[in-house]
Amino acid sequence: MRLLMKFGGTSVADAHCIARVVDILEQHHKAGDEVAVVVSAQRGVTDQLIEVASALPTAKDPSAIRPMIQAISKRHMTTLEGAAPDYVAEIGAEIEDRLVNLENILFAIFSLRELTPRSKDYVISFGERLLAPIVGAALRQRGIASTVIDGCEAGILTTPQHGESTSLPESDERIQRRIVPLLKKEIPVIMGFMGCTRDGILTTLGRSGSDYSASILGAGIDADEIWIWTDVDGIMTCDPRVINDARVMPSLSYLEVMELSYFGAKVMHPRSIEPAMRKNILVRVKNTFNPSHPGTVIVRNGQRDNRVVKALTYIEKVAAININGAQMIGRLGVAKAIFTILADREVNVMMISQGSSEANISLIVDENHLQAAIIALGDLVKQGFVREVSHNHDVCAVAVVGAGMAGAPGTCGRIFSALGAADVNVMMISQGSSEANISFVVSQSDGPRAVRVLHDEFHLSEESDE
Repeated sequence: MRLLMKFGGTSVADAHCIARVVDILEQHHKAGDEVAVVVSAQRGVTDQLIEVASALPTAKDPSAIRPMIQAISKRHMTTLEGAAPDYVAEIGAEIEDRLVNLENILFAIFSLRELTPRSKDYVISFGERLLAPIVGAALRQRGIASTVIDGCEAGILTTPQHGESTSLPESDERIQRRIVPLLKKEIPVIMGFMGCTRDGILTTLGRSGSDYSASILGAGIDADEIWIWTDVDGIMTCDPRVINDARVMPSLSYLEVMELSYFGAKVMHPRSIEPAMRKNILVRVKNTFNPSHPGTVIVRNGQRDNRVVKALTYIEKVAAININGAQMIGRLGVAKAIFTILADREVNVMMISQGSSEANISLIVDENHLQAAIIALGDLVKQGFVREVSHNHDVCAVAVVGAGMAGAPGTCGRIFSALGAADVNVMMISQGSSEANISFVVSQSDGPRAVRVLHDEFHLSEESDE
């Protein structure tokens, strides 16, 4: 079997975690599987890099640089000493060389008083650059041949948008040519989260970029399966911090995972599914710390659940924007003007609802984008496109997800009857044509209660009779 395995930041957090990773890889290698590995940065490292680099253009002095470099060096050298003691000199020198490079870049950012998108991408790629050689050495410590390469060397070609690039179609052929020959003789360890443009300029793939690069590489090598290793047993019916009896779902469809992840589920990013879906590759989400658990299987057509609804999620840090005005009724170009001006200000619109009178459009945006959205929409008020724009911070968005909802009568009735019986007021409703997601907005204080009520209404804590 040909497998692409990705290990997240908690799975490679220290030498003990890396030993578990190598145990898993060794088992499959000895069984005759062809395995390629994608690794993330150690947990928290990328955040450190972003925090320090972002502060440098306005910092009074560069004093934050060296303590961070020293802390990262100590953490990685300690991990290396525990994971691959025979390779401390060789890999340690490689790590120190990369840290010198990183330090020089950070001092340059301070001197220039500018952090460009391109230089930020380069800085935040160092988490993977420092960790991947340690994983490769840990494999060699066990007698398993391994080559460590970055995402560009592996063949991932991307669009030039720094911080949120997208894989290009020609990546498949490049990955096939570069990675498949290695699978016959060793385990390639590939730095996640990054690729490069056709000109060889490094880019990063945005939020959950390591998952995305794993899916790109899995599609490129025509993997039989893509395994995403994390620190939970699989994708759950709801956030266990909100619902303490949430249950791991054994199977989901690509569509259900995309809907769930878009609305706050943190296991996979929506873009991570697309390359696997294009090649119809089965994806498994498994727990590095409990590898015997079967996890969650993601396939084109998930098993139909007799309860129709499979999972719930909600996002807290959002804001509602209401755009009103009689002059909007029947006027061509109003919606275009609204969404164009928001796109120009890089405001991401998460939900949309419009009354049939056309006199009101309601939007849900990330709370961090609210101020930019209000300023942008204020220009439309001045231009006479709309009469007024109001907003509400005190809201959260809830998503009810399940492919079985498509064509199943009475689902909406059950949802909103249950909420009504619990005195939860619904402020806005949105549903796409796929019918796999019914989303609505409630007050912030009602969010956890709404999720609890619906989790109970659809018996999501119980095993289903699938």
